[in-house]
Amino acid sequence: MDCHKIIKDTYVQILDIENKGAIATYIPELGKVDPAHFGVCLTTNDGTQYTAGDAHISFSIQSIAKVLSLSFALSLGHTSIWQRLDVEPSGSAFNSLVQLETENGIPRNPLINAGAIVVCDILCSHLKDPKNELIEYIRDVANDPTINFSDKIAQSEKSNGYRNVALVNFMKSFGNIKNDVNQVIDLYFYLSSIEMTCCQLSKTFGYLANGGKQLITNKEILTRSQSKRVNAIMQTCGFYDAAGVFAYHVGLPGKSGVGGGIVAVLPNAYTISVWSPKLNERGNSYRGMKFLELFTDTTHETIF
Repeated sequence: MDCHKIIKDTYVQILDIENKGAIATYIPELGKVDPAHFGVCLTTNDGTQYTAGDAHISFSIQSIAKVLSLSFALSLGHTSIWQRLDVEPSGSAFNSLVQLETENGIPRNPLINAGAIVVCDILCSHLKDPKNELIEYIRDVANDPTINFSDKIAQSEKSNGYRNVALVNFMKSFGNIKNDVNQVIDLYFYLSSIEMTCCQLSKTFGYLANGGKQLITNKEILTRSQSKRVNAIMQTCGFYDAAGVFAYHVGLPGKSGVGGGIVAVLPNAYTISVWSPKLNERGNSYRGMKFLELFTDTTHETIF
């Protein structure tokens, strides 16, 4: 497969279509991003990278970071996590309160907001300094000490995160949050604020294309069994109520964020990240979804 040519040709084709959708202005800092940005990076399992467009500009990865917090909790050996979380697709909005009401405070999966908040609670229970230890873990996974939270975005999230504050308090009422709600939601807002470039993002997630091992170094991030399960959760839950759409059109495990980023994995082959800030009606990058659909249609390489 000529990755360079396919990435460039696919990029040009998507660049030519109308850039539909809207930026997630309900987080004020995200509303300041230039909607014309569009970047792509594919990282093969030998560490080679192929890029197009704005692949080296940092952006807020938002909910994509939920995969990393889940990996952290799993790497600490907390199998009891599945007593407090399910692994089913949500079928409803990523910040739904209704589902929690009917399911007694147990989130459907760790990639919706409520599920990621429970993961943050688990990290608060087992780490002495959760915020610093979380970012150090992510830097270690990425093999990149420059990755960091964005204080501006975290504060922007806090100023408008009423629904998320409601979620953590609601789960606390069911006994599914063990720590102080302010500590837990603060960690969650900072998790959502992490910034990366497309190149950093695709490299960071390389362990999920490599049986749980970091690219190049082969350092174990997750066991092969854990990696399989995280990929399965991304496949069924990584796009909220559009997970079926992504599976149908793209055919890879992946995760999106309202910052306009998407990362997707072909196990034993590559990781690809796309960033374009305008979102479709389901909250996923419009151009990102179109790019990945055309890319896998061209390569004929998916998990199916």
